[in-house]
Amino acid sequence: MEHWYAIYTRPRHEKKVFESLTEKRIETFLPLITRVRQWKDRKKRVEMPLFSSYLFVHFDYKYRFDVLQTKGVVKIINFNGIPAIVPDWQIESLKKMLEHPEKIRLENYIRPGEIVEVIEGPFKGMRGMIKCLKNETRLVITIEGIMQSVSVDIDRDFVKKVPQLESV
Repeated sequence: MEHWYAIYTRPRHEKKVFESLTEKRIETFLPLITRVRQWKDRKKRVEMPLFSSYLFVHFDYKYRFDVLQTKGVVKIINFNGIPAIVPDWQIESLKKMLEHPEKIRLENYIRPGEIVEVIEGPFKGMRGMIKCLKNETRLVITIEGIMQSVSVDIDRDFVKKVPQLESV
């Protein structure tokens, strides 16, 4: 059965690993974001991985050696020897967030708390946690497998609480 897994790569090898896995016809998702980088003599817009050294791969775990033998791949993220499956809804939420990159900001890792679902606006259908900062409300999506979080600015009136049984 195919699932999404988080892959840890050598530093700055995310794009090369993405290309290699894609050439092997393995479904891969590398969330990229454009940022302005300052050098001594110039500024340049650069496409960078949202999560350094991580990308996501959709495959049947019994074929993991095809992934692990890819140059630049260090390991498949696991906890206590059990591979960490990234739920489809988290991948879909990340993809939806990347449609509005100007609103994205990386967050400190947040332990799961109250899960909400967006009921209106461009992020309708996404689930995550709410975090309030000064005059801003942000929807936080936490990718447990890599202990990373990303957030997007959201109108607090656009979310509703998801019942505990339904949260995953």
